[in-house]
Amino acid sequence: QVQLVESGGGLVQAGGSLTISCAASGRTFSSYVIGWFRQPPGKEREFAARISWSGDSTLYAHSVKGRFTISRDNAENTVYLQMNNLKPEDTAIYYCAATRVGLTTSPRTYDYWGQGTQVTVSS
Repeated sequence: QVQLVESGGGLVQAGGSLTISCAASGRTFSSYVIGWFRQPPGKEREFAARISWSGDSTLYAHSVKGRFTISRDNAENTVYLQMNNLKPEDTAIYYCAATRVGLTTSPRTYDYWGQGTQVTVSS
């Protein structure tokens, strides 16, 4: 079992950058694939990025590819999402989640979720 806590959200102007973090508890953190999902206001939760157990494989949603970078530090039990060139449409609650299912992007396959962190991009 793993517990996840996101941090680092906030208000940023369009074109700016922000890095959010996901800190995990538990000694088996490196056995989980970690995903970042986001839920814009009034919309369903959507996949943003995910990273493999060792960090050597990443995948991004088309909407964030080239602007967001996911990384992990297994020694620190932390996953990061660096977000550059932010746009107003990136405004959402960002959640990290963990799964042992595999390299999946479906939120239904992730077993553990954090409480979320709000990212707001002003135009």
